[in-house]
Amino acid sequence: MTASYRIVISDKAYSSWSMRGWLLLAAFDLPFEEEFVPLYSPEFEAMQRAKAPGRSVPMLEIAEGGRTLRVWDSLAIAETLAERHPEAGLWPADPAHRALARSLAAEMHAGFTALRGACPMNLHRQGRPRAARPDGVGADLERLALVWGHALAVTGGPWLGGAVFSAADAFFAPVATRLDSYALMTPGTEAYAGRLLGHPAVARWIAAGRADPRRIALYDGVD
Repeated sequence: MTASYRIVISDKAYSSWSMRGWLLLAAFDLPFEEEFVPLYSPEFEAMQRAKAPGRSVPMLEIAEGGRTLRVWDSLAIAETLAERHPEAGLWPADPAHRALARSLAAEMHAGFTALRGACPMNLHRQGRPRAARPDGVGADLERLALVWGHALAVTGGPWLGGAVFSAADAFFAPVATRLDSYALMTPGTEAYAGRLLGHPAVARWIAAGRADPRRIALYDGVD
């Protein structure tokens, strides 16, 4: 029985978690539909009520056999799709590389809080640093260089899991946009981040985000 996928996302210029969920489908050639709900809007609140208990984006809806399954966390979405589509290669085939890729995705999911908090994703901003670098951002940049460099050395690259783009790369894509937006590239991050920004699916999302005329002052007002 064939399932159909719908990914519920929010503003492409600003919603980093939406980007991750979308890439877990688009970058692996899995057919899907998009449902857009704008951040900080009555429509978003209505979505939360309608799709409870899930209250966040991205949310994957799987329609199959007359019922709809909702998966509302990016790691859960990655594992669900990998389980349903082993042929798509969301995780590296090599067990050691797969374990490393999962470790990286999990750290991204829970960590880098200084960078994420101080430099919210904003695709309308390019190459403009903050007036002052907030505490903790430098340490997060050093950690990025360390874990990216380690993964590329272990797997041989050019992606974190090896020769093929994986879910680990999808998880770090919004981080790469932050490095570009806030002029935070370093010698240890620039090459991989640039490669990530140039991936066809990532570039497609970025182009759509920059073309969206909607602006959110909360993010555009970051100094």
